[in-house]
Amino acid sequence: MALKGSPGIETPGLLLRRPSPADAEAVFSRFSSDPDVTPYVGWPRHRVIEQTRAFLASSDAEWDRWATGPYLIESRTDQRLLGSTGLALETPTVAATGYVLARDEWGQGYATEALGAMVVLAREMEIRRLSAICHPANLASVRVLEKCGFTLETLLKEYLEFPNLGQAVV
Repeated sequence: MALKGSPGIETPGLLLRRPSPADAEAVFSRFSSDPDVTPYVGWPRHRVIEQTRAFLASSDAEWDRWATGPYLIESRTDQRLLGSTGLALETPTVAATGYVLARDEWGQGYATEALGAMVVLAREMEIRRLSAICHPANLASVRVLEKCGFTLETLLKEYLEFPNLGQAVV
């Protein structure tokens, strides 16, 4: 596992690492532009690679500010890009997490392993409140969150946008 500020984390099956500008094409083609992958994410699907490059630039800014941020998820066996996870700090002790995986990587346990690593990292960083947002219709992600120790606190109606669903509220 990683220590605070570490740009890389190893789990039994995954490598989690800080993204770089050189990752733009792979991120764009593997998951950020895929309409099957992005319905339940909280950010608009990337329609042009410049949106992915902007994400990577904001990722660098997050890392510079907090010594953590988005991580890319890769397979340890072949370094294949699987998706992304990370910690988004709101304060030094409050953070949010989540994940997104390429469509062909669903159902293989990668989400649980990656999210579990973020839970461990949050503990190492002495995060006191770690949250994750999940659309209630995304039952697979609800199960992943439960496996990683998250519990449902409330349904946030008329609060969140899922821009790729064509609706403004949950």
